[in-house]
Amino acid sequence: MPPLLFTVALAIALCVGIGAGYYVRYLQALSRKSSLEIRLKEKEVDAEKKAVSIVEKAEDKAEKLLQEAKENRKHLEEKLEQKESRLVKREEMLDERQIDLDSQKESLQGKIEEVKSIKTRLDEHKLEIDKKLETIAGLTKEEAYARLLEKVEDENAEDLRARYEKLARAGEEAYEAQANNILLAAIHRIGNNLPSNIMTSHVEIESDDLKGKVIGKEGRNVRAFERATGVDVLIDESPGYIVLSSFDPVRREIARVALEALLKDGRIQPAKIEECVEKARMEVAKTIKAMGEKAAYEAKVPNLHPDLITILGRLHFRTSYGQNVLWHSVEMSHIAAIIAEEVGADVGIARAGALLHDIGKCVSQEVSGTHVEIGIRILEKYGVDEKVILAMRAHHEEYPYETPESIIVQVADAISGGRPGARRDSIENYIKRLADLEKIATGLAGVDQAFAIAAGREIRVLVNPATLNEFEANVLARTIAHNIEERLRYPGEIKVHVIRETRVISYAR
Repeated sequence: MPPLLFTVALAIALCVGIGAGYYVRYLQALSRKSSLEIRLKEKEVDAEKKAVSIVEKAEDKAEKLLQEAKENRKHLEEKLEQKESRLVKREEMLDERQIDLDSQKESLQGKIEEVKSIKTRLDEHKLEIDKKLETIAGLTKEEAYARLLEKVEDENAEDLRARYEKLARAGEEAYEAQANNILLAAIHRIGNNLPSNIMTSHVEIESDDLKGKVIGKEGRNVRAFERATGVDVLIDESPGYIVLSSFDPVRREIARVALEALLKDGRIQPAKIEECVEKARMEVAKTIKAMGEKAAYEAKVPNLHPDLITILGRLHFRTSYGQNVLWHSVEMSHIAAIIAEEVGADVGIARAGALLHDIGKCVSQEVSGTHVEIGIRILEKYGVDEKVILAMRAHHEEYPYETPESIIVQVADAISGGRPGARRDSIENYIKRLADLEKIATGLAGVDQAFAIAAGREIRVLVNPATLNEFEANVLARTIAHNIEERLRYPGEIKVHVIRETRVISYAR
């Protein structure tokens, strides 16, 4: 077969095959369509049946709900009718009560008018009686009242005086007992475990031969030492020690440390003196900082400026009447904290105010002003809380007490300085204080004698019973106490006893 015919035959066969396949596919599609229509018809019939069933159920349920609603409505209507009937009855009862109240009101109004009329007649009658009494007595009402009061006062003066004294005594005893309990608790908890720490200016030497070395050839060494330290070296015939004299306690301490180092080394010459003095300055500076940090830690006053810590540490080398100022301040901070806790004040402010109250003393000889004023300027410079400044500045009463903590700091200062064994005083000052105390009492009228006893903590005043009565003796005691407070400065308190004694002597012969 030629290729062309073969190709034509193949094309015809292919066309016939495609047509046959399409026809077969068409027949299958018709068959599926008819079966799908049948299924759809069946589902439509089922859906109509279900819809009829749902509608029937819904109608039944709606009918039931309607029946229940009718029954509920009927029940509510019955309740409303019952409430309406009760309200009608209540309105009738209220109308009856209102009628009764109106009648009672009219009756009371009549009685009120009657009482007013009776009161008016009584007032008029009372005025007539008062006028008659004034005419008979020859006194007005006010004059009679004044005379009555005067008579009652005269008859009961002794009772009133005794009652006044009893109340005054009871009040003073109660307040004194409470104050004593607080102060005694503070003193007992602190105790006397802080002895006086006096920085001596005496340097012990092993032998008097060393004095020659300290002096040097023609006094060269001693002059170099005095020039480097700023202190006076007193080398006398007293055996066993050399005296260092200076108003600056820090300089004196530097000189003491340097001199001890020189004596230990044995080589005493101007160059070595300057080297030892410089080392002593560094050592004392470390001691000052360490003492300031230790004091702040023991007083529980944190977050102080480092420069303020250093200034505080300088107080370690100062004393007041033999009492170390730094540890006096630490002791004060503990006492102030105890008192503040008892009375409900700010414990932190009281501690800081007590610790820093004498900080101006470390530069008092270098700057003008009292140590309180200097201390205020120092604290303001380093940004210390204003409440702490108010607490510390009134401890010598140079400023008014503006906060409870300022009073607590002053009390703590008096306790720490006035407790037994805290400070030493010269015999001249002691005698003068007792004489001034007695002079204040004997300078008043009616005082026969006055005796200062108990180391000046108590004064007993004997008065003339013919000159002063009981009331005047009471006033005298308060006057003496007030004068002592104004004229004298003293730690703690002074008890004033006024003794008025009447003695009657007779002889039988």
